[in-house]
Amino acid sequence: MLCSASRLCSRTVFVVIAGLPLVLAACGDRQDAPAAAMPPVPVLVETVAASNVPDVVELPGRIEAVRTAEIRARVDGIVERTLYQEGTDLPANAPLFQIDPRDYRAQLQQAQAALTRATAVYKNAASVVDRFRPLLERHAVSAQENDDALASMQQAQANVADAQAAVTLAQLRLERSVVRTPIAGRVGRAQVTEGALVSAGAATLMAQVNQLSPINAVFTQSNTAMLDVEQQIQSGARKAIDMKHVEVELLLANGQVYSERGFIDFADLVVDPSTGTQTVRAQFANPSRTLLPGQFVRGRIITAGNRQGIRIPERAVQLDNGIASVALVSDEGTVVHRNIDLGEQGEGRWTVRDGLKPGERVIVDGWQKVQPGQRVDARPAPVAGTAAGTGTAATPAPASATR
Repeated sequence: MLCSASRLCSRTVFVVIAGLPLVLAACGDRQDAPAAAMPPVPVLVETVAASNVPDVVELPGRIEAVRTAEIRARVDGIVERTLYQEGTDLPANAPLFQIDPRDYRAQLQQAQAALTRATAVYKNAASVVDRFRPLLERHAVSAQENDDALASMQQAQANVADAQAAVTLAQLRLERSVVRTPIAGRVGRAQVTEGALVSAGAATLMAQVNQLSPINAVFTQSNTAMLDVEQQIQSGARKAIDMKHVEVELLLANGQVYSERGFIDFADLVVDPSTGTQTVRAQFANPSRTLLPGQFVRGRIITAGNRQGIRIPERAVQLDNGIASVALVSDEGTVVHRNIDLGEQGEGRWTVRDGLKPGERVIVDGWQKVQPGQRVDARPAPVAGTAAGTGTAATPAPASATR
């Protein structure tokens, strides 16, 4: 009985061990079976083509008032009153401060009294000369006496002129005790208050007036960049700029475009030796006082001509810490990542200065879902409503990496 059980167990173990290679082989066959290939990711692409783009030069700048007047004391005295409201627009000759006028009123009265006295002396000397004239013809007075009378009259006349000048000076001092603005514009905050002692000798600053409309924007450009522009003009890549008819578009600090366009009215022909830059100035209307002196802006100098360039949809551009890049589809149908140098932006498109060439395919939609080297199914993107080669650029390009 025991022997039969042993033989049965041995036979069972043998069957299990013998069948184990067949099970392992079956599992190996399943592991070595090829996985199902993933289909290419569909993306929308646009073929790069050269077109006419607006010829724009972008420069950093700062707003400056057309005219600025520092209001300083022209007489000595104590400020009695402030006659204006700070931050308001005033016409020319508007009163700003009242300096104590009593001393200058007394000086004027003193000068007027001296003029009256000098006038009386002159009239008396003139009457003596008139009386001597007929007597001299009859030899009733000597020539010496007549000459003395003439000299006295001329001296009295000079005293009258001197006294008249003193009256004029005293009158001016009295008038200057009321401090007025010499130009029309917006008056800033008062630099002195009632009770402050101001001095003409120290030229105490009392306030400042800025003319805000029209207003200037002053731009600076490196001399190297200006030389590059000249070389492009000579080579025919850029049209010559007639500075008398060049429009300028302003970009404010928040990226918005200023509503009024200006025109260049001055271009300096001297290079600043300390900075190596040249200055260009444009004038803008400023009816709403949006532009204020000291503001940093960017100016886009727009010429009349166009130049050949490449523009791509702005949604195709990837921006990372100021570095611009795009995803391309190679001839083999795989994704290629490339850095580009951006220019101007407008009407939904970026101008590309460097990094792309005609005929390349840029991924417009779907680049977020693919990686470099991945195979994609490239399909043409629908034509946008905005023409690629037209439009006025609206916002500046960020700092971008070149290839």
